Amino acid sequence: MKKIIVFASGSGTNAENIIKYFAKTKIAKVVSVFTNNAAAKVIERAKNHQIPTEIFSKSELLERNLLQKIQEIDPDLIVLAGFLLKFPDHIIEKYPNKIINIHPALLPNYGGKGMYGMHIHRAIVNNKEKETGISIHYVNEHYDEGGIIFQKNVALTDEDTPETVAEKIHELEQKYFPEIISRLLEE
Repeated sequence: MKKIIVFASGSGTNAENIIKYFAKTKIAKVVSVFTNNAAAKVIERAKNHQIPTEIFSKSELLERNLLQKIQEIDPDLIVLAGFLLKFPDHIIEKYPNKIINIHPALLPNYGGKGMYGMHIHRAIVNNKEKETGISIHYVNEHYDEGGIIFQKNVALTDEDTPETVAEKIHELEQKYFPEIISRLLEE
C-alpha cells in the first residue's frame, strides 16, 4: 500500500476528505499529517481518524530535520492541502514530481505569493470573472508554477460573492482532489 503525507495549515477539510477516501481503498493510506499551525483544526480531524500528526515551526521546515522525518516515513506522495508556507527546495529536490498542491483558481491566473483562500475569491469577484476553478499541480521552487496535473472550472454569475465562490471551489476540491491523487498513485 502506498503512503501519503498531507501538509495542511488550517481547518483540514481537504485533508480529512483525503483521509476518508483512502481509508476505503487498497491503493494508499494517509500515514501522517504535518502542520505548521499548532491551533489548526486539521490536528483534531487527523486524530479522529487515528492519523499521527507532526507539528513544526517555519524554521523547522527550512531546516533538514523535517526532511529527515519525511524520509523516515518514505512517502510515495506528499500532498499540500491548504498548506500556506512555501515548500523548501531541499525537500522538493528529494521528492521530484512527488509533491502536489491544490490551488483554488485556474492557474496561472490568481497564483503566487499571497494568493490563497478568500484573497483569491475576492479578487475573482472584483474582476467580474465569468468562471473560476481548481488547479492541482506539482510543487516546484516557485509559488503555484509547477506543472499542472488537472484543472476543473465552474461558471460564475454576477450574483456570486466571495463566499459563494468559496463554496463552489470547495465542492470541486472535495470531489476531484482524492480522485486525482488516486490516479497519480496508480500510474
